[in-house]
Amino acid sequence: MKFVLEVEVDEGKIAQDPAGELGRILRYWGGNLHHYAMAPGDGSPVYDSEYREVGRWHLTGEPTA
Repeated sequence: MKFVLEVEVDEGKIAQDPAGELGRILRYWGGNLHHYAMAPGDGSPVYDSEYREVGRWHLTGEPTA
């Protein structure tokens, strides 16, 4: 299985402070993943601190034993 995080960093708040915004996104999703089964196909939109959708994360592939 593979965890994929894609974030657009060239517009809005994230373009002004990419390290700060990416850090916030990673901290938020790092603490929020326990709400998911962590199975292929799971995923969610990702938002910046202004609550604008800037990307998405998802799981791909086959689950491992």
